[in-house]
Amino acid sequence: MDKKKLILLIGALVVAAVTALLARSMFTGASAPQVEAKKTEVLGEEVLVASRALPVGTIITPDAFSFQPWPEDLVEEAYFQKEGTDIESLNGTVVRNAITAGQPLTKGAIVSPGDRGFLAAALGPGMRAVTIPVSGLTGVAGFVFPGDRVDLMLTQTVKGDGPELKVSETVIRNVRVLATDNRVTQTVNEAGQAVATKTKLVTLEASPKIAEKVAVAQTLGTLSLSLRSLADSTAELEEAIASGEIKLPETDDPAEEAAMIRSLASRPDTKKSTYSTGGEVSRFQTRSPPQAEKPEGPKVRVSRGNAVKEVQFGDK
Repeated sequence: MDKKKLILLIGALVVAAVTALLARSMFTGASAPQVEAKKTEVLGEEVLVASRALPVGTIITPDAFSFQPWPEDLVEEAYFQKEGTDIESLNGTVVRNAITAGQPLTKGAIVSPGDRGFLAAALGPGMRAVTIPVSGLTGVAGFVFPGDRVDLMLTQTVKGDGPELKVSETVIRNVRVLATDNRVTQTVNEAGQAVATKTKLVTLEASPKIAEKVAVAQTLGTLSLSLRSLADSTAELEEAIASGEIKLPETDDPAEEAAMIRSLASRPDTKKSTYSTGGEVSRFQTRSPPQAEKPEGPKVRVSRGNAVKEVQFGDK
């Protein structure tokens, strides 16, 4: 190989090496640009919005609302803004107008205890408020709070010709507690836990017919409260739907169907009445009601010759 060809070969290798280095630096510099995360600034005021759907009559609790940023040009005077709002004062208020999830709470949509129309706003459509006296024994030792659901048990003594019958009967199921004495919220301690309080009166939500039955039951014997589990209403509703006792209307709207199911699950019931007698508790008590004295019917005198006999109607 002559000298001229060797110089050309070395020059070509140098050019190739320089080109490779330039290409490498070019691709390295063209990597994806780094995006700096900028802190998002909250525009507007923070207002109180519903964390879930709040139907009419809902008693407001701390988990029912939260503060969220809201566009400044859409903030209205009726909204509860974070600055100047006392959260504690909203606990126990009642929804007067239905509020959807994510919708701001307005001052006109809720009513506070002591305000005119408060109890009427707490009642569901077509429902009534009825108050019964309770004690530590009949009121679950004060562990029944507004918003809980209870069953009503009637304990009475049935008298007759025989031994008295002691009987306790569950007459009404799934009744919502509206208030205890004049309180519509729970009493909490410093740790935020509910505290049992002595209660003399409990106000319940009932249909007009059930309110009549409660009034009559108070004259028959002693009414006691039986606290229900949160899962009982759902389980009983599913059982009633499966048996065909309750038929859900056909609808293609899941939200409407869910609201319908919640409404059915929250209604009081008097159909599934159960009872226990004294004989089931003690062998010295009777199991059956005493026989009442048979009323006498009209009597007629029948004369046959010199014999006179009185005959009572209904005798064989």
